[in-house]
Amino acid sequence: MAKSESIQEFHQRNNLAFTPAAWGSGPPRHALGQINVFRRQDLGCKAATPYNRRDYYKISLVIGQGVLHYADKSILIDKDALLFSNPNIPYSWEALSEKQCGFFTLFTQDFISRTDSLQDSTLFRIGSEPVMFVDETQKSFYHDIFTRMLAEIESEYVHKYDVLRNYVNLILHEAMKTQRGSITYSHPNAATRIAALFIELLERQFPIDTQDHVLCLKTASDYAKHMNIHANHLNRAVKEVTGKTTTEHIAERITKEAKALLMHTKWNVSEVAYSLGYEHPAYFTNFFKKQTGSSPNNFRAEQAVV
Repeated sequence: MAKSESIQEFHQRNNLAFTPAAWGSGPPRHALGQINVFRRQDLGCKAATPYNRRDYYKISLVIGQGVLHYADKSILIDKDALLFSNPNIPYSWEALSEKQCGFFTLFTQDFISRTDSLQDSTLFRIGSEPVMFVDETQKSFYHDIFTRMLAEIESEYVHKYDVLRNYVNLILHEAMKTQRGSITYSHPNAATRIAALFIELLERQFPIDTQDHVLCLKTASDYAKHMNIHANHLNRAVKEVTGKTTTEHIAERITKEAKALLMHTKWNVSEVAYSLGYEHPAYFTNFFKKQTGSSPNNFRAEQAVV
């Protein structure tokens, strides 16, 4: 399987211009999270899309028939539906009808508040159902929200990304209310179950709210011990299901939290490092620079000028 498709690669595949201004308020804020909104009919959704993972989240309002190839199953979409996809699961779309309308939005985890983990959402959790069929009333509601999002992203309003964030959360909460009480999680094999438990356990370590809250589970071995399985077994399962190693997931999540702490607290770098399990600030600085290309102090300074 090909590597995960990035947002920039999505734009290239669809012959769309990709500029930071389309995803945030310009450098360096665009690095904090990205979002865009499209009409499906404008992007030729009649064609089949490649089967692979993406490094972004996607919510689609699909009006038109097709087949969603998702993980190890194929789902016939023969009614209007909301589709939810996340970076952990490979998928593709195969159109069956000439009419392909609706909308979709792409966004990163960082676009949503750090206290609202998308991976902890019932709609994006590993093993959850990626399709929610909608009736006419629901379709009208989501159609209106997506229409507002399109208008908002083209506006000059200085806080438009806050508005868009609220619209995304509104879609998620309305969908969860509809599915409340009927959501089931199918873990068809042991690997999927182990990966889901690992992701859930990882997310429970965050956010770091106080300096007394120090990260306890820091390595793949720590998580394996907590889950009472061998580290190699854990890593094989996580890699098989998500395409990333356990260590990569941990590093990405720690980096995300480090960015949030550097932006939203006055803690010095040593305090941030300690809260994330680094007793020696130099080790944390090297880790952060490897992950982001910038030192913690430089990253904080870049955000301060926005």
